[in-house]
Amino acid sequence: MIYFVCGDIMKKILIWISASLTIMFLMGGLLVNHWVDTGHGRLNAKVAIALNLMRFSENKVRLSVAESRRALTQKAKRFSSDPVPLKNVLDQTIPGPLSAIPVRIYIPSEDKDLPVVIFYHGGGWVRGSLESHDTLCRYLAKASHAAVVSVDYRLAPENPFPAGLEDAYVTLVWVAKNATAFGGDPKKIAVMGDSAGGNLAAAVALMARDRKGPAITRQVLVYPATDLLNLNTDSYTHFGKGFMLTKKDIEWFRSLYLPDKASWTNPHASPLLAKDHSNLPPATIITAEMDPLRDDGKLYADKLKKAGVLTNYHCYRGMIHAFVSADKVLSQARKALDEIATDLKTSFGTGT
Repeated sequence: MIYFVCGDIMKKILIWISASLTIMFLMGGLLVNHWVDTGHGRLNAKVAIALNLMRFSENKVRLSVAESRRALTQKAKRFSSDPVPLKNVLDQTIPGPLSAIPVRIYIPSEDKDLPVVIFYHGGGWVRGSLESHDTLCRYLAKASHAAVVSVDYRLAPENPFPAGLEDAYVTLVWVAKNATAFGGDPKKIAVMGDSAGGNLAAAVALMARDRKGPAITRQVLVYPATDLLNLNTDSYTHFGKGFMLTKKDIEWFRSLYLPDKASWTNPHASPLLAKDHSNLPPATIITAEMDPLRDDGKLYADKLKKAGVLTNYHCYRGMIHAFVSADKVLSQARKALDEIATDLKTSFGTGT
C-alpha cells in the first residue's frame, strides 16, 4: 500500500517537474524571440542572448580610458577562440615619426615572397592593442597564407589625430622597404583594419595614392567608421543604443581622437568626405546589420564603386559591431575572415 502511494507521489512530482520545465522552456523561447526582434531586423539568437547578458552584468558608468582599455582586452579573450599556431610570430619595433612603433609579424610558413597584410586594430583610436586582436591576426595569416603585420599605433587621447594615422602610414612605408627581411613580398601589400582600424586603413589608402606610394594591392575595411562629421544615418538612428557599440561611445571616441572639430571633415579622418575616390585599391568592405557604423561602410562601398574601384561589399545579417572578433561563439566570424582571405588571395594572385 505504501509502495503504491509513494509511486503516485513520485509520478505527480515528475509530472510537475516536466510541466515546469516545459513552461520555462516556452517562456525562455518567447523571451529570446523578444530579444531577437529589433523592429528593424532580427538579431542572431546567440548575439541577442549575449547582448542581454551584458546589459545585466556590465557597469553602466562610463569607464576611464585606462579601464576601458583593460575591459576591451578582457572581452577579446572571452569571445576569441584559441590562438592558431603559426610557423613564427615576431615582436619588434620599427622607426616611427616621433618614437618607435611596436609591431607583431605573423608568419604562416617558411615560404619566401609571402604577400603581406598590414593590420590596424579597432578600439575607437583609444583602445586596442597587439593582444586584443592577436587571435584574429593569427587566423587571418593562416587563412590567407600571408604574413600579417599588426601595428600598435599611438592612441588617443595621449596622441590625438593624426598621430595614429601617421604611424599607420609609416608602417606601410617600412613594410614596402623591409618586407623581404621577414620573407614578405613588397609588391603584394594589403591594408586592413576593423572599426577605427578600418578608418585608418581607408585613410592610408588615400594617403598612399596622394603621396605616390607605396602601392597597395587591396584594402580590407571591416565595419569601418568613414564619416565622423555626420553621425545621423539610419543605422545610427536604429542601432545607436542597445547594440553594444553606441552612438554615445562613438561621440566619446571622436572627442578624444579628434578634439579639434575642424578635423572632423578632414578626409584622412572621414574618408567618405574625400573629394576623389578614384584610383584607389580594390576593396573588401564587411559590415554588420545591427551596427551604428553599418551605413558608414555601405556608403563608402557605394562611393568606391561609383569612382570605378572594384569593391566587394557584404553586410552580415543579424550581427553587431565587433562580431568578427567573436569566433569562439559565432560561426559568422570565421565565415567573414574566410571571405576576406579569399579576396586577398585573389588580389595577390595566390589562389582562391
